Amino acid sequence: MSGAPAARPGVVSGAMRILAHGLIRFYQLTFSAFMGRQCRYMPSCSTYMDEAIQRHGMWLGGWMGFARLCRCRPGGASGYDPAPERADAPFYAPWRAADWRGPRVCESVERKDG
Repeated sequence: MSGAPAARPGVVSGAMRILAHGLIRFYQLTFSAFMGRQCRYMPSCSTYMDEAIQRHGMWLGGWMGFARLCRCRPGGASGYDPAPERADAPFYAPWRAADWRGPRVCESVERKDG
């Protein structure tokens, strides 16, 4: 029997979220300032990823943030795109919770033809 206590999943998950938040904040305060703050989305990609990780954990939130980074490209979508409050995806397929196509028009906004 080992003398070291086993790490609890909640403690490891919390530590990973704090580490990710620190790395994202470091990026925001250093590299982001040099590259220019011209994001086509609101909130920015780094803020989106930070919120997604804080809400859904490193595994699911990381996939959501990665999908957002993939959408932020020339010819991509733009607009208001907050991190989702809820995400339904199995653990083995977290990419299903990520939005790969860009923000959608709110259902309350109706399109008027002609």
